[in-house]
Amino acid sequence: MPKRELQGVVVSAKANKTVAVRVDRKVAHPIYKKFVVKSKKFQAHDEQSKFKEGDFVKIRESKPFSKTKTWEVVYPS
Repeated sequence: MPKRELQGVVVSAKANKTVAVRVDRKVAHPIYKKFVVKSKKFQAHDEQSKFKEGDFVKIRESKPFSKTKTWEVVYPS
């Protein structure tokens, strides 16, 4: 089964080898029929700690690195 890949923005790079990535998606509102932007934060593994806040990155599912970190940064998108 292929691993999921998502694109997002780094919102925090304070931890060692970890970045928090915000992924936005558009969802149609069931009543108003307008698109609403929903977002979710993922913890991703950054081996070289080279990404900083505001960078656009692509993340991919991986083996668990810790309790909350199950994604890894593939490359900047």
